Amino acid sequence: MRVKMILPALTEAKSPFWRPIKYSLFPPLGLATLAGYLCSEDEVVIQDEHVERLDLDDTPDLVVIQLYITNAYRAYALADYYRRKGAYVCLGGLHVTSLPEEAAQHADTIFIGPGEDTWPAFLDDYKDRCPKKAYISKIRTLVGMPPIRRDLINRRLYLVPNSIVVSRGCPHACDFCYKESFFRGGRSFYTQTVDAALVEIDRLPGRHLYFLDDHLFGNPHFAGALFEAMLGMGRVWQAAGTVQAVLQPGLLEKAAACGLRSLFVGFETLSPDNLRAHGKKQNLNRDYSAAIHRLHDLGVMVNASFVFGMDDDDESVFARTVEWAIQQGVETATFHILTPYPGTNLHARIQAEGRITSTNWDLYDTRHAVFQPAKMSAEALEAGYWRAYHEFYQWSSILQGVSTKPDWTSRLRHLAYAGGWKKFEPVWDWVIRAHRVSNFLPLLESVLEGFNKQEEHTQLQRLPAVGLGQRETLQE
Repeated sequence: MRVKMILPALTEAKSPFWRPIKYSLFPPLGLATLAGYLCSEDEVVIQDEHVERLDLDDTPDLVVIQLYITNAYRAYALADYYRRKGAYVCLGGLHVTSLPEEAAQHADTIFIGPGEDTWPAFLDDYKDRCPKKAYISKIRTLVGMPPIRRDLINRRLYLVPNSIVVSRGCPHACDFCYKESFFRGGRSFYTQTVDAALVEIDRLPGRHLYFLDDHLFGNPHFAGALFEAMLGMGRVWQAAGTVQAVLQPGLLEKAAACGLRSLFVGFETLSPDNLRAHGKKQNLNRDYSAAIHRLHDLGVMVNASFVFGMDDDDESVFARTVEWAIQQGVETATFHILTPYPGTNLHARIQAEGRITSTNWDLYDTRHAVFQPAKMSAEALEAGYWRAYHEFYQWSSILQGVSTKPDWTSRLRHLAYAGGWKKFEPVWDWVIRAHRVSNFLPLLESVLEGFNKQEEHTQLQRLPAVGLGQRETLQE
């Protein structure tokens, strides 16, 4: 059969907020994963509207569309279009799980939760001509998952084509996160076997990797065994983790020794009251400064995430947060406006308090205030968000962050990374439109590699080796 898989463009990717480099980082790995379950005789196409114009003159038999909240309206329009053409349309993703009744109006079949168990079941039913209207995930395992169809991805359109996911979900339960609703009805955190993860890593050419896992360090036994097995591969990689994981003795050393050079860390807020209110217990009573120093001492850059608009935030939160991040020498920062996504505990609470001010999903992009904050106006929240980005990434702030570094090598790399990410937008725009973004991957690797100060990997040499048989049992 003819199968078309689509990642519609997020609203912000077609708006004045569009930063081409941000939306040309990673290929649609989820769709490529589902494609692995299809038969070799099927004709399969994956199209990512962020990096290419959709071909709408085709006549596929089956159309699969992945939904996030800010591409929902675009996804529904595409689904309706292909249904009118006679295609069978499937919708899945975070927004479908959050609002299944809304999504079902635009689909022949919807998928609720992760698809490793439901997608193969649907394919069997579809071939038997008895597909269900909805499939709800219950069995959570990555064992036996077929190889990802990376041959369907046009690598030259992405800066980071070697993205990889070796786990699902997160062991924590922050109330503003989609995770609890997406994984409802089964395990909300589980991993591949280490050996399966290594096989997938071996399939990826070059040196650079980007682990897109919500929390790569979430299972310390799995993560530790994976990092030990990656030693000597010559990889340089980036990932996401928590303050708690960074401060855990031993694990970060293993990660740095096998190539970790940049970590996205969810600090979210400097207020303990905010942490308690939003269930972010893993950050409570943790020394943020110690975590940053620990990462920098091991040659790992920090991409710090912060959320504005929590109930303990007043208008002073923006300047305080930016000043703290600069003084800590954080290389890059990502700011967000607190957004009550449907299906989350945060949404239920704020809705019960009558504070939701918009249900226009296009505005749920963490750039707009769609609720009434407790200690400031919505207008002040949005203005402060933009001011924080401006102040953190102005040249004087970047140079102040550079000055916190102990040597010229790390200072130059801080300057190259922070400046390159935010100060050379016209260059990135031209590179992306010329379809040459992948040519800049060696430059990214060079900048990341410069942060490595453990030439002999002395920490890991003191660790016991993990045998193949041990790794096979490290699956949660």
